[in-house]
Amino acid sequence: MNKKSKVVRYNKWGYIFLSPFIVIYLIFQMIPLVTTIYNSFFENYLSGLSKVGPNFIGLQNYVTILTNGDLPTYFSNTMIMWAMGFVPQIVLSLLLGAWFTDPSLRLKCQGFFKTVIYLPNLIMASAFAMLFFTLFSDSGPINSMLMQMGVLSEAYKFMSNVWSVRSLVATMNCLMWFGNTTILLMAGMMGIDPSLFEAAQVDGATATQIFYKITLPLLKPILIYVMITSLIGGLQMFDVPQILTNGTGDPMRSSMTLIMYLNKHLYSKNFGMSGALSVYLFIITGILSLIVYRFTAREEK
Repeated sequence: MNKKSKVVRYNKWGYIFLSPFIVIYLIFQMIPLVTTIYNSFFENYLSGLSKVGPNFIGLQNYVTILTNGDLPTYFSNTMIMWAMGFVPQIVLSLLLGAWFTDPSLRLKCQGFFKTVIYLPNLIMASAFAMLFFTLFSDSGPINSMLMQMGVLSEAYKFMSNVWSVRSLVATMNCLMWFGNTTILLMAGMMGIDPSLFEAAQVDGATATQIFYKITLPLLKPILIYVMITSLIGGLQMFDVPQILTNGTGDPMRSSMTLIMYLNKHLYSKNFGMSGALSVYLFIITGILSLIVYRFTAREEK
């Protein structure tokens, strides 16, 4: 009986230490989530200076978002810019990770290089966007250099071309996050048993064969984690295109993301449409993450 009471006493401390997390989760996660879903069923917006609602309208907000055609357009914009940034990011991170973890190279000053690689992740996205906006503006340094070198006869309008704006957004996301991805992949590579590489070398395997047959398969759990977290971050893409295009998503709304679309509804105080769009975004994120996980898990089996 005394032993059981001691166990109960020890368990009590576990609940005490968990209580701050539970309180924070309820206040900043669960309550806003429930409130958002609740508001999505109401008509609640500003019309000029007068407030309309809240009036219960059921699923009308969800129907409106689907029928006006904006959701598929902005979803495709978001996915295109995410893919354009993620593919070079993962390739660059794999190459750097393999380079840093290769014992045969015996690289010096690894700590310095790792710090430099990670530094862009510490810079605010708004500062990055402002820097690129200045560099690639019509009268910016990039256009001036290209014209002085004779590459261009007149200034190229980077901000007026669909693919140049998307490429700038993708480049910034790649530069900001490849350092974080590199560190994660390096940690996974350093956790692989070195005897596997030694055995492969004894059997005559080349460096390319070792990378594709040993390193990549054993890195699959971390690659899945990186892809899912990057996908979630891509769906939440906001600050870089918002600042680069001054919130317009131009040209022709080709760089307007889902969160920028959501922000427009929040700015106009249309809480019903904002709530419905947030629920859609939550569902899309869950479905895409599940597809990635199921697909990779099926391959592993």
